[in-house]
Amino acid sequence: MNMPHRTMRRLEEAEALDGIAKPLSKAAQGAVRPRIVRNLLSGAKTGHPLHPPLTDVPIGAWSMSAVLDVMGGPGAEPAADMLVKVGLFTAVPTALSGLNDWSDTIGADRRVGLVHAAANSAALTLYAASAVARARGKRGTGKALGFAGLGMMAIGGYLGGHLSFANGVNVNRTAWEQEPEEWTPVMVETELADGQHRTADANGVEVLLYRKGATIYAMSATCSHMGGPLGEGTIEDDCVTCPWHGSTFRFADGGIERGPASSPQPHFETRIEAGRIEIRLAPPEAPAKEGEGGIHRGHRRPLARTPAS
Repeated sequence: MNMPHRTMRRLEEAEALDGIAKPLSKAAQGAVRPRIVRNLLSGAKTGHPLHPPLTDVPIGAWSMSAVLDVMGGPGAEPAADMLVKVGLFTAVPTALSGLNDWSDTIGADRRVGLVHAAANSAALTLYAASAVARARGKRGTGKALGFAGLGMMAIGGYLGGHLSFANGVNVNRTAWEQEPEEWTPVMVETELADGQHRTADANGVEVLLYRKGATIYAMSATCSHMGGPLGEGTIEDDCVTCPWHGSTFRFADGGIERGPASSPQPHFETRIEAGRIEIRLAPPEAPAKEGEGGIHRGHRRPLARTPAS
């Protein structure tokens, strides 16, 4: 392994960080528990996690402030100062959404996330000090503090990229499922009583079935948030709640009732044929039918593979 990989491996295995991470994580979980807070900070209503796009604003503002400090000259000083303030203002909701996401992590991801948060907090502190120095006319000190903040922000960004792209934290865990597009039998009808839910296999995709009277609903049994087993979740008000982090999905359409999930559950049409329950991926924009489960969001495009040159 190269040096960055070795560094990340050591950080992931640094169990000494758990003494700080565990109580902080518990406190964060309590702070984000209210449904309105969870849905807002998770991006449950946007279909995309909130934290990644928010990071672009302070990163962009502070980076451009550094460029102006180096190359802009005296005429660019007001713009550089304004960009520092923009970064400070937008860093607050960015940090809150990141805290929400971090509260769901454990083990190695929680340790890396703790250091990621510490680096970004240091950057925020340095830029706040830079803003004060600039306001007092101490431009040299303000620039130096800004450059130090830029360095800490770069470290925090690298750690955040590792969590997202190397470890896959908070990515949609159902994105690569190959849902059946043709009617596929999954269970004998008599095995699913009214009010009962069970899991079944549909050509390699684990499906959660729920019966309410004459209606049978079906969705992926893998929670889109962190891959939790929805088949072990609780059923209430025609919704299923993941036992891992509390994401709640509606059986009627797979939509999100409560975060931290930001991607809805893959959802299927159902029918009974020759005494067996069958499911299939619904055609795009297909209307719901009486007595059938809800409609999936549409055909998933298969992953493209590019041959090596």
